[in-house]
Amino acid sequence: MGSSSDVRVRRVYDPPEDGDGTRVLVDRLWPRGVAKDRAGIDKWLKDVTPSNELRAWYHEDRTGTRYDDFVDRYRAELADPAHTAAVGELVELVRAGGPVTLVTAVKDVPHSHVPVLVDHLEHELRRH
Repeated sequence: MGSSSDVRVRRVYDPPEDGDGTRVLVDRLWPRGVAKDRAGIDKWLKDVTPSNELRAWYHEDRTGTRYDDFVDRYRAELADPAHTAAVGELVELVRAGGPVTLVTAVKDVPHSHVPVLVDHLEHELRRH
């Protein structure tokens, strides 16, 4: 079974490293200014990301006061059938062995969807 040590997070603007394992882009949009061959992305799972509507709603407010509501809404989306297949695919990648690196272009990773996704992924790995 995979563990949280098997899941890593890196920004797409940092060069890939040997220990990254399978690199999975977890952004809905392709990162600006990054060539696909340079990004070293093995898989792009758009369906584990917040919906366009949720993403737009969250980014309307630049004060950061919506983050807790964003987390709750994103958790609900992750439990929705539209997201569960992609989450399952991510779980299977971790279980297959070796590290999985979640790659993102967001600037403020701690206040993005990525920590919520990591937490959800770890929960799913423990559940099985």
